[in-house]
Amino acid sequence: MKKFLKYFALVLVIAYLVLLIPDKKETDAVEIKSAPFAWNRDSLWNRLENDFRSSRIGNRAASDSAIMTSLREQNNDLDNITSHPQLLPQDYPALLLPGFFSLSAELAANPAKRDSLMEIYNKARILVKRRSENWDMNAPSVRNSLYQVLYGMRAGMEEVLLQSDSMAYSPVLLVENEPSTTPSADIAGIKVHSGDLLVSRGGAEVSAMISRGNDYPGNFSHVALVYVDAVSGKASLIEAHIEKGVAVATVDEYIADKKLRFMVLRPRADLPKLIADPMLPHKAAKDALDAALSHHTPYDFKMNFRDSTALFCSEVGSLAYKHQGIRLWQGVSTISSKGVINWLQEFGVKNFVTQMPSDLEYDPQLAVVAEWRDPQTLRKDHIDNAVMDVLLEKADSGKKILYDHWKLPFVRVLKAWCMLQNRFGKIGMIPEGMSATQALKNQYFVKMYQTLRKNTEANVDGFEKEFNYFPPYWQLVSIARKTADE
Repeated sequence: MKKFLKYFALVLVIAYLVLLIPDKKETDAVEIKSAPFAWNRDSLWNRLENDFRSSRIGNRAASDSAIMTSLREQNNDLDNITSHPQLLPQDYPALLLPGFFSLSAELAANPAKRDSLMEIYNKARILVKRRSENWDMNAPSVRNSLYQVLYGMRAGMEEVLLQSDSMAYSPVLLVENEPSTTPSADIAGIKVHSGDLLVSRGGAEVSAMISRGNDYPGNFSHVALVYVDAVSGKASLIEAHIEKGVAVATVDEYIADKKLRFMVLRPRADLPKLIADPMLPHKAAKDALDAALSHHTPYDFKMNFRDSTALFCSEVGSLAYKHQGIRLWQGVSTISSKGVINWLQEFGVKNFVTQMPSDLEYDPQLAVVAEWRDPQTLRKDHIDNAVMDVLLEKADSGKKILYDHWKLPFVRVLKAWCMLQNRFGKIGMIPEGMSATQALKNQYFVKMYQTLRKNTEANVDGFEKEFNYFPPYWQLVSIARKTADE
């Protein structure tokens, strides 16, 4: 018996040592002919914050008068832009943003008129989205202009919301009632139609990385395609999850899967293919639903939208519409930051010209129907983004994602068990397509993120106690940066 135990122990030791052998590192050289967008407007942000502070302690009547004047000027600017369709894409940021940002700083201190700012935001967004139908979406100047206006105005609007905690606001912001003849249903108080696309932001750490690790950092990390049954009126969401691949969710399941925000996008009714067949979006959604229910499609960690044998979340929508002759993401997404590429390669990503969820908002074929934000977690959303931006700065500086090497043999055994579960249609602890090493690196990444976030939030609380207001985004980044350096 003792001899058997010795041999058994020896076998275990040898197996442990064999399982300690690292994976062969496979990293391909990546050359992207683009560059991450940078605002480079620190002096403007500081001036806006100083204006906000001055407005908070200034004469209320004078502030109200200044706000009314600014609102009139902003509306006049919009009317002027509307009457000049010949404007170039690069003209819009200069015409829209200075006044909107200044007005946002004033209203953040006195948010009573914030609904008027929302109206301006919507009018500007609808106008620019319509004008972009004639723009070259892969031209850097066009992408920069569209991003500055659509992302920048949302950011300004949300700074106002974050400073008005005492004034409740509806989580729903209706934007444009784009016509549709497909079956409809209600999701979180928004009327959605079959074929609509929902871009959302989850609460997980990887969600922050997906939304921010892009040449145009955004607010969204996931895409789902809506199908509404014409008879029952029941809505289903077809989406791809890291944990289980392509799956179908009910509305309740979709909402319960932690959402900080989502946006409803709808194909424009005047697209030639929709004029010829108004039910095309419904057909696209039905095909995607049938495919998801008929066979298992694994998650695509490589983010290769040209290969449909595995699908990541953006591919679910783009593939469904591709089969109907509509190519979404007219402006392809690019990831060119060396640090972001290095980190994503650690998790199996191989394609850095791809389709990122946030960039779907800029597709001129799609109208923005509505936005939904959770008022209770808008603060968390902004802190999450700031923390991730700083971590990605660290990635660019050479910080690596490590893992506990001694755990590798145990996690490889667990992975083998998960693979067996996958063969029988079950979901394992380690997602299908993710290796044991990648699972350990994900664990390291999550811990790194959570630690910085926890410490950053404590310092944000200190800022609020000292200055009596929630720090604007540029301050959040500064706080997260100092926290990381400490």
